Amino acid sequence: MSRPHLIPGPDHPITVTPADVRVVVRAGEHVVADTTDALALQESTYPVVYYVPLADVDQRLLERTEHSTYCPYKGDASYYSVVTPDRTLDNAVWSYEEPYPAVSPIAKRVAFYTDRLEVTVVSGS
Repeated sequence: MSRPHLIPGPDHPITVTPADVRVVVRAGEHVVADTTDALALQESTYPVVYYVPLADVDQRLLERTEHSTYCPYKGDASYYSVVTPDRTLDNAVWSYEEPYPAVSPIAKRVAFYTDRLEVTVVSGS
């Protein structure tokens, strides 16, 4: 059975733009990511999601999982858990490694669940 592939439009807009902010992601005392090169994805009326380059993530803290989800606007998402000496945060990070063309700039970037990790956004200068 084929899955729907939907294109963003007036009824469900999605924009991906450079974010003029610094994004710092922490799991307790551990800095998981720190970047000034985030992209802001604004989807419909949902809160903005920041996508961070993998180069700005401490990949030693990431452990790929078997979990995956599908978004008809973005494609297949793969997941990572954040593993620190004190705890494991299951499936707290996701990535669209080969997103649909409408959101292609988020490829090879990761995003973070803000209810599992502390995501701090500092306005640009």
